[in-house]
Amino acid sequence: MAKKSLNHKVICKNRKAWYNYFIDETYEAGIVLKGSEIKSCREGKVSLKDSYAKIKNGELYLTNSHISPYFYANQFNHDPLRDRKLLLHRREIKRLIGKINERGATLIALSMYLKDGKAKVELGLAKGKRLYDKRQSIKDKTEKRELERALRIN
Repeated sequence: MAKKSLNHKVICKNRKAWYNYFIDETYEAGIVLKGSEIKSCREGKVSLKDSYAKIKNGELYLTNSHISPYFYANQFNHDPLRDRKLLLHRREIKRLIGKINERGATLIALSMYLKDGKAKVELGLAKGKRLYDKRQSIKDKTEKRELERALRIN
């Protein structure tokens, strides 16, 4: 499970993930970045929309994440949409492979943050919502908002 410390700075969040998926478990993974990528991350030029983790040869890779090119890197810049290796313990990866194959779930990137100067990605073991599930979550959200509004007025 992902543990958050007090000394972390959130770079980017995938807000649509909570709307489109049921998130069962969360994991914290390190991410392998190039020098120009980490500099762009520190500037907050990251998008996790539609990004997910896939398993290749027993290793985990983050796919479809967009890290904008760093302005001052010139010819040494990186490809913004390249697959980036995620760092998890071998036993965690094996456990995730089992859960993904068993449940038909996927690993979705929920957020990216800096923790003690190192880039981390929060992954969620997710299962897709159907249209009626999304309607129910919208209904619950509006009921909660109306209740808070009523309590504030009184």
